[in-house]
Amino acid sequence: MIAYLSGKIHNKGQGYLILLVNDIGYKVHVNPVAYSEYGSGDKGDFYIYQHIKEDASDLYGFKDMDELCMFELLISISGIGPKSALGVLTISSLDDIKETIAQGDSSLLVKVSGIGKKTAERIVLELREKVGRLSPLSSSVDGGTKISGDEIDALLALGYSLSQAREALKNVKPSIKDSGERIREALKGLGK
Repeated sequence: MIAYLSGKIHNKGQGYLILLVNDIGYKVHVNPVAYSEYGSGDKGDFYIYQHIKEDASDLYGFKDMDELCMFELLISISGIGPKSALGVLTISSLDDIKETIAQGDSSLLVKVSGIGKKTAERIVLELREKVGRLSPLSSSVDGGTKISGDEIDALLALGYSLSQAREALKNVKPSIKDSGERIREALKGLGK
């Protein structure tokens, strides 16, 4: 079983890199963020998940162990294959994905192509307790006030990134409970 590869990027294909290690080229599937970071001749280090099935043996590469662990948790869920799991890891930062799942919010996951509402809810249900064990989550609640998916969706619809939306909502006073008021306060913070 291959667990780690380090070498030079020999070439790039559609969603994968050819990693040259001791004159052997490995086809390593990576998420679009990692794909865009590497060019031909760059050095690449990847933690590897080897997906073996009847007609293929595919390698999936990750920059760190946290990404690999989250990927393995995702594919352990019935109906989630490696491509969908890579899609989940692409939609946001790993901390944001873990926070969303830990809060029981499936709104972020339905943005992934091929994952519908029921599948997203199943991911949250099955992984809610497990994601907290991967590594410490960044603070997603402030004074006991949870950030709702609707509040985040409203800020995303206005053109803000997920990390900007979460940060702005974390800075809203915990005494403000009304969702509309929380969004207005977050927008004031973003406008500074």
